[in-house]
Amino acid sequence: MKKIKVKGKHFILSLVCLILGFMIAFSYHLTKIENQNENFDRSGKQYEKTLVLRNQLIAQEETNRKLQKELHQKQDKVLKNEKDLAKEAQVFLNQADDTEKYRMFLGKVKVKGKGVKITLSDGAYDPKEVNINNYLVHEHHVFKVVNELYISGAAAVAINGQRLTSHSYIVCNGPVITVDGVQYPAPFIITAIGDPDVLAASINLTGGIKDQLVNDNLVFTLEKINEMVLNPILGS
Repeated sequence: MKKIKVKGKHFILSLVCLILGFMIAFSYHLTKIENQNENFDRSGKQYEKTLVLRNQLIAQEETNRKLQKELHQKQDKVLKNEKDLAKEAQVFLNQADDTEKYRMFLGKVKVKGKGVKITLSDGAYDPKEVNINNYLVHEHHVFKVVNELYISGAAAVAINGQRLTSHSYIVCNGPVITVDGVQYPAPFIITAIGDPDVLAASINLTGGIKDQLVNDNLVFTLEKINEMVLNPILGS
């Protein structure tokens, strides 16, 4: 076998290649480490950024909860105020209704509605009857009818078109009666606004007002009216 002699220049070339390879390997390893460090730095910064955003989100959620709680409290307060206002409005409406009813009972406002018309006339002349008062309409006859109408729920009552109030007075003077100072001859027309069926049924009860008046020899008629108007008291 032939021996190969290593010359000096070959040795130097090999040494240079070895050194160059070592330098390339070292450079690659150093670059890899730097990249890892850079990635680590980037990961750390991203984590810090994520942590800051998370804390901001938590703080915002806490603020939202506080605002939502405050909103619910204000909504409850608004609801309570609305209920209080509704109660006050209802009280006002009730007072307004009561005031209107009082004005109506006092005869201060015009009233329109259904009702009844009752006519009381003197009885036919009877020559056998010595006392003429036994077939004339008197104030107590009118009182009976008026009281029965009010008891049955009449909202307003008038005699010959003149409204009655709680202070009205009726006085009999022979063949005429005086209502609050105004005289009226027979027949006496009593009008009342209310439920016609209820008012008529009350007047027509067996043994009631109608029978009593007929037994006193008076002429009695009752009509149901679909619509009537009672004017207020003059000067009210």
